Amino acid sequence: MDLLSIVGLVLAAVSIGLGAILKGAGLHALISSAAFMIVVVGTVAAICVQTPLEVMRRAFAMLPWVFRPPPCEPALLVRKIVEWSNISRRQGLLGLDSLINAESDAFLRKGLQLVVDGSDPETIRNTLELDLHAREAADTRAARVFEGMGVYSPTLGIIGAVLGLMAVMQNLNDPSKLGHGIAAAFTATVYGIGMANLFFLPIANKLKVAVAAHTHLNEMQIEGLIALAQGENPRIIEGRLLGFLH
Repeated sequence: MDLLSIVGLVLAAVSIGLGAILKGAGLHALISSAAFMIVVVGTVAAICVQTPLEVMRRAFAMLPWVFRPPPCEPALLVRKIVEWSNISRRQGLLGLDSLINAESDAFLRKGLQLVVDGSDPETIRNTLELDLHAREAADTRAARVFEGMGVYSPTLGIIGAVLGLMAVMQNLNDPSKLGHGIAAAFTATVYGIGMANLFFLPIANKLKVAVAAHTHLNEMQIEGLIALAQGENPRIIEGRLLGFLH
């Protein structure tokens, strides 16, 4: 569980809510069904027009990574590949065949199968890097969905403010409605800018960090599997892979 994400979102809510109270506006000033419709629903509409369905599905499937990133334990991977190297030196590469189905990581399992099948190092690298780049590109496109929402929401907040001011201008003959109307108009701006900078853009960047960490782990797996296929000494393999930990 990523505690920093939880702390950040809680502090974001507190900063806006407490800020509204300290400024004298009160929490009720932040509640506006019109602002919600214009900014939130409008942002969702814009991103639906921009994004293919499969990318949208992937984006929301990745959303839990903000709180629980994919497992990334490079030190455990180093120990695992060194152990495989020791087995292969005693029993040959076929001695690793029984370990393939027991491997939970699909990427590592595919690579180990290539090694056991006797594929040459260049084939192993090309095959796995193709999978790596395709997965990284798909995950990055998905993360950019939230980045796009962070771009659209401030603009929609301005649209909401303009619509509110238009309503105010229509009631200039009733001064009692002017103050409330102007305050309501700027609520949409708070929604748009606040959601972009405290929610959408931070989430997009957090997901990009998770994608980069996963890619780094996959690159480490590729180097380890190639060294395994080349029959390198376990100590050399361990030293090479430990370089990725820095």
